[in-house]
Amino acid sequence: MAGASGLGTGPGAAGGDGDDSLYPIAVLIDELRNEDVQPPLENLATVEETVVRDKAVESLRQISQEHTPVALEAYFVPLVKRLASGDWFTSRTSACSLFSVCYPRASNAVKAEIRQQFRSLCSDDTPMVRRAAASKLGEFAKVLELDSVKSEIVPLFTNLASDEQDSVRLLAVEACVSIAQLLSQDDLETLVMPTLRQAVEDKSWRVRYMVADKFSELQKAMGPKITLNDLIPAFQNLLKDCEAEVRAAAAHKVKELGENLPIEDRETIIMNQILPYIKELVSDTNPHVKSALASVIMGLSTILGKENTIEHLLPLFLAQLKDECPEVRLNIISNLDCVNEVIGIRQLSQSLLPAIVELAEDAKWRVRLAIIEYMPLLAGQLGVEFFDEKLNSLCMAWLVDHVYAIREAATNNLMKLVQKFGTEWAQNTIVPKVLVMANDPNYLHRMTTLFCINALSEACGQEITTKQMLPIVLKMAGDQVANVRFNVAKSLQKIGPILDTNALQGEVKPVLQKLGQDEDMDVKYFAQEAISVVAQRLRKLDFPVKDSGEPSVPRADKNHFPRPRVPGEDTGKGPVYQLHGDTRDTLAQLEIAELVHFSQSRD
Repeated sequence: MAGASGLGTGPGAAGGDGDDSLYPIAVLIDELRNEDVQPPLENLATVEETVVRDKAVESLRQISQEHTPVALEAYFVPLVKRLASGDWFTSRTSACSLFSVCYPRASNAVKAEIRQQFRSLCSDDTPMVRRAAASKLGEFAKVLELDSVKSEIVPLFTNLASDEQDSVRLLAVEACVSIAQLLSQDDLETLVMPTLRQAVEDKSWRVRYMVADKFSELQKAMGPKITLNDLIPAFQNLLKDCEAEVRAAAAHKVKELGENLPIEDRETIIMNQILPYIKELVSDTNPHVKSALASVIMGLSTILGKENTIEHLLPLFLAQLKDECPEVRLNIISNLDCVNEVIGIRQLSQSLLPAIVELAEDAKWRVRLAIIEYMPLLAGQLGVEFFDEKLNSLCMAWLVDHVYAIREAATNNLMKLVQKFGTEWAQNTIVPKVLVMANDPNYLHRMTTLFCINALSEACGQEITTKQMLPIVLKMAGDQVANVRFNVAKSLQKIGPILDTNALQGEVKPVLQKLGQDEDMDVKYFAQEAISVVAQRLRKLDFPVKDSGEPSVPRADKNHFPRPRVPGEDTGKGPVYQLHGDTRDTLAQLEIAELVHFSQSRD
């Protein structure tokens, strides 16, 4: 190969110091320098490592598009043939992905050879090769002539769908979608449906699962006539399958099934042939099945209309709202907008409220977190009066949850509610309750007040922020806990752009100056960071740290991290307050940051 002499003549020369392990790398580099990149890619397409093999195949597929038809037959097709006839199964699996990219531009004689080689791989002795061939069967079918699809691809599909390995059979189901898109209705009925019916009743649940998972695509490819005569009965079998995974996959397709039915037949088919099975799944023993159904069942209301929804679907919704599984209740609540469009949310409100309360108080914090995220949606649907009467107290209770993620989400929730209901509502309903928490004995709750002010200030505007929120923030600058004081500095930095110049100059500036002389180094740091932001707006404010006699705090910089305070550490400057969980950042994160800073300083 060109350039090989530059590497030396033996393994010892490869690394320059006798390191034999570098020789293969040197050879690879030299091959990649060659103008013909196919040989190294061909080698890489045969290696055992799947990731490397797949990347090599992907590159070969792209390279094939750069060949002229003549060059393709002269160089690329022989490469594919070599891979397809390789001794190791890895090369033969790689070849399966290359037939479809070279077939369209090949001559008729070469096309016949390519089809023959693909047929050979579909009956390979190694299951891994048959799997690879089955996974590319649909892609290959799309580039073949229709006669070849009928005479060659369909028999291959039938054989692969009857393979002894269920991993091959399930991939044949996936190929069925592509093949069905190419055939006429009569051909589908005679050539494909017998095999698909067999897959629906396959002894392996994984094959049946694949049918359920691909059902919407099969429905579109097969057309309305076959759907009504064959696929609907098949779907009924999948909904009552003995395996929960299959039932869950089928339940997840209920809404799409209805949407893909002909408009004139939708209501009749769903009401008579699908709804009885849905009613059974509502009380299924497996929570995953019920959860999958709950995520889509609300969508049927827009298909069936108001009367059917109230009479037939509403009882199912109410039953799911009372389900013992929190994921089921959560999925119903998260899709309420579908029902709201059809019957209005008031129909559900009486049963909705107990479900929301149970989720809001669930022992799993992730469940509580999920219901918080849906609260703005519920608030918009239920209206401000219902919200204030029934749900406002829940939103305020989340602000003092023992999990930081819940408190943070509850803070963001308040901001979204203000955006939805307006500043007047916030001024009268939310802001007073938030500000009361500034006097809470628990310093974590006092800090939550600051976080809420940070979130609400922009939504509430300058007047409310200046008159109601700013005085509380300034008062908290004297808090005995350092964590609260440096969060005051951060809050003043956050709300500074909202305040007018007089408030910044007359009220914020003196407080930040005082915090800049605080005994706690973190308070000093965040005070300086805040003062520099405020100074940009005032354009003349200079932080007077040096005049105070205190050591100057280094300028805020993105690489500066506040020193973590170790619980029980004696600073000699008053009481030390232990960090609780997520108060500043996690202690672990700060310790890591300090170690990085220390190592950099040593360098």
